[in-house]
Amino acid sequence: MPARDVLKNLNLFVDGRGYAGQIDEYSPPDLTLTTEDYRGGGMDAPVPIEMGMESLETSFALISYDRNVLTQWGVRQGASVPMTVRGALESFDGTVKPVVHRMRGMITSLQRGTWAAAQKPALTVTMRPVYYREEHDGVLTHEIDLENMVRIVNGEDLLAATRAALGL
Repeated sequence: MPARDVLKNLNLFVDGRGYAGQIDEYSPPDLTLTTEDYRGGGMDAPVPIEMGMESLETSFALISYDRNVLTQWGVRQGASVPMTVRGALESFDGTVKPVVHRMRGMITSLQRGTWAAAQKPALTVTMRPVYYREEHDGVLTHEIDLENMVRIVNGEDLLAATRAALGL
């Protein structure tokens, strides 16, 4: 099939409010493992040892200067802002599949851009999620819960044995 799962559109929800027609762009969190190289005696080259994940960060840009989003910055420690991004993936044969990113975390940055007459406003928001879940066509691909030490990839909780060993 020539073109499969091409992102055709998206929508954003922040703290339960929808931003259809106002979301300009969205950058999903990068999932990156932290590794350290280990080379012991009798090894010709080092091998990577996984040491956890790097912190998650996501951002989105709105073309509206939305007060409800602005007031989500600076919430007290321990509080979190829920966010959902929904995308529509379309293939050449016309099949449409949903992709959903659900997360919650702290809004750490509000970039208000440059204001000018007769130009659309820009509000870029950066968030540091402590929870992230991705579903592709209704199937869970990733679920990361930093506070509860959960990392599920394709249905397998990669940290279950570690939690059990630690008594968590």
